[in-house]
Amino acid sequence: MKHFLLKIFDNNYAEKYYQKQKGVDGDIIDWFRVIPFILIHFGALAALWTHFEWYLVWVALFLFVIRMFAITGFYHRYFAHKTFKTSRLMQFIFAFIGSTAAQRGPIWWASHHRRHHLNSDRHNDHHSPHTHHFLWSHMGWFLAKKNFLTDRKVVRDLIKFKELVLIDRFDWFPPVVLLLSLFLIGEHLSLTSGISGLNMVIWGFCVSTILVYHCTFAVNSIAHLWGTQRYNTKEESKNNFFVALFTFGEGWHNNHHHFPGSIRQGFYWWEVDLTYYALRFLSFFGIVYNLRTVSKAIRQKHN
Repeated sequence: MKHFLLKIFDNNYAEKYYQKQKGVDGDIIDWFRVIPFILIHFGALAALWTHFEWYLVWVALFLFVIRMFAITGFYHRYFAHKTFKTSRLMQFIFAFIGSTAAQRGPIWWASHHRRHHLNSDRHNDHHSPHTHHFLWSHMGWFLAKKNFLTDRKVVRDLIKFKELVLIDRFDWFPPVVLLLSLFLIGEHLSLTSGISGLNMVIWGFCVSTILVYHCTFAVNSIAHLWGTQRYNTKEESKNNFFVALFTFGEGWHNNHHHFPGSIRQGFYWWEVDLTYYALRFLSFFGIVYNLRTVSKAIRQKHN
């Protein structure tokens, strides 16, 4: 029982366990860890049969926006690429918010993304639709045993922060905090309205989480298959307007692979990049600073 509980709740223990498994190098799905992923999707579907109020939609949209921004602005553009600087406190706050989206911790996320850029659309790219199939690149890779592991060699700059290591080790905790908070808020509101704790969990957690899931995953799958290529990046990244719209600018993916070090992924004014606009807004208050942008020379270099 102790081994079973540690494998579920302590990622350090789980990683050591997976490293000993013979199948960890293959594309083997960890079906036990798929269960929460499936339950969240069923929870979202339950919205069709439970009490509805427009207030619940606004809660879902708010939590989608704030958590999507934590993923795009901080998990991706800060932790993975260091395109700006921020304080240690804000680093922790957005790491915690991002981890409530149930996409693991910031160190794990950054390690896999950095490896993606090192091996984009080649054999060692864990989520390429060109070396695997569409569903694998979209979400299968996220559920595989081998991808549970964190490559600490590529995130040495992050593992020095004990609070980030703690979030990664117990990455189940922030989503549970959000889920329980929504339940308690819903139960409180039930005293004066038709909303219940279950309603709040279904809309605020399940619906918004699967939206964040599939918008994030679309960058790995759709934005490596369909769209336009402005730059010859020697891999298959594409600029896709629709992906960019729903992912707050992440869909300008060919731009991003051309110059990953830029905080701005929409290189031109007509390429809408909501994440960049939000980070620029935060920079006015000193919350983020030293923003790295793409130079005109790099932007215009097409070969």
